[in-house]
Amino acid sequence: MKKPDADLLSEMIGFAVERLVELGTITGAAMGEEPLRTTECNG
Repeated sequence: MKKPDADLLSEMIGFAVERLVELGTITGAAMGEEPLRTTECNG
């Protein structure tokens, strides 16, 4: 039997994953896709 804390954690992780998938869908990003911009330092 699961503990209530484990259920809460599972629900929180599931919620976060759903939001990330929605964000990826909205932005058109594919799973594991590299960003188009490069990281640069001002220096």
